[in-house]
Amino acid sequence: MPARDEFPFFHPFRVRYNETDQQGVVFFGNYAIYYDTTLSEFLRWSGHDYKNQERDTGTDFHIVKSTIEYLAPLRYDDEIEVGVRIGRLGEKSLTWRAAIFVKDRTDPISTAEIIWVNADQSNNTSAAIPGDLRALLEMKAPAGAS
Repeated sequence: MPARDEFPFFHPFRVRYNETDQQGVVFFGNYAIYYDTTLSEFLRWSGHDYKNQERDTGTDFHIVKSTIEYLAPLRYDDEIEVGVRIGRLGEKSLTWRAAIFVKDRTDPISTAEIIWVNADQSNNTSAAIPGDLRALLEMKAPAGAS
């Protein structure tokens, strides 16, 4: 299980009532939203202009795999922090490692592995990660992630 200190970046959320199900716990699909939002915020924090990546390079990322493990329930009004780090930086792909923590707790409530492939948007074929983005990601990646 990942430790909180393995993640260089965290994004905070507070569980809203509409994110819970009849059982009073966060509906499973909302975990993917927490993770996806945090990945976008990581790129913003890294200095990458993700909003204009397609315009500037003709490429964008496609999610090809998302594995989420649910270790304990989240409930309405929980304050959470989603941690993310680069697990592997390939020539055309990026593997993210992420975890959700209740604020001020050390054990994760959920963990995730999310794999993105960079793709040429004109024909949906894999393409090299743009050089400026690669340089930013390499600075944020832990040793051995490339």
